[in-house]
Amino acid sequence: MAKMSEDVKKLVTETKPGLIATSSKSGKPNVSAKGSFCVIDDEHVAFAEIKSPKTLANLRENPQVAIICLDPATRKGCRIAGTCEIVDSGPLFDQFSKDYAARKMVVNHVVKIAVEDAYAF
Repeated sequence: MAKMSEDVKKLVTETKPGLIATSSKSGKPNVSAKGSFCVIDDEHVAFAEIKSPKTLANLRENPQVAIICLDPATRKGCRIAGTCEIVDSGPLFDQFSKDYAARKMVVNHVVKIAVEDAYAF
């Protein structure tokens, strides 16, 4: 795992939505916008899976992901690559579920990503 710099963590926190790229086992790509990206700690980010059947299907077959957060106004952003874990119970899932229940949204899963590479640009 790699530690994210303060710049990367700030960009993940402030830039919405972020885009996540996934690929099926056979290599079929998918890109999905996620407004729920957040920093868990220096080595992990996560997002709520609410209505992303293609993203979830790809992650079940291939846990490798790439994320980009880009502010078009400033052209500042970050890129993160890592490996995901699909979470459907426990404190992290409970916190996401509570946060999104207030918006009348149901969290099906939380995708927690172990950061392997991250840089700001």
